[in-house]
Amino acid sequence: MKPENRTILIVDDDQDYLFQLETKVQQFGFKTITAESQQEAEKLLEKIKPDLAILDLMMENEDSGFILCYKMKKKYPDVPIIIATGVAAETGINFDIHDENNRKWIKADRFLDKGIRTERLREEIDTLLLNNNK
Repeated sequence: MKPENRTILIVDDDQDYLFQLETKVQQFGFKTITAESQQEAEKLLEKIKPDLAILDLMMENEDSGFILCYKMKKKYPDVPIIIATGVAAETGINFDIHDENNRKWIKADRFLDKGIRTERLREEIDTLLLNNNK
């Protein structure tokens, strides 16, 4: 399936970062839907099923991204999710989704630090969508 036939949901409360990420993803050829909060994204997910989602971690609450990720995986278990966050830079806390204990509660497919290079973002999206075989 071509990129233009795929929709990526992007959720971030930082409007500048949201715009930058949306622009990059659209330049890759994908359709985008954006939300500025966990609550707004949950309303969108009642109406649409994206092909992939990129979520911020800290929005209304410090764990909004984890909660949204959990709810998305419950509703759409086959939709790949990338959590893109600056939490490591802000708090010094690192999350390793390759650790078995963390995988039990972090439902994301990828966990990336913000400031993602354009090439890396494209690689991750392509890998997740290819592996998903939609």
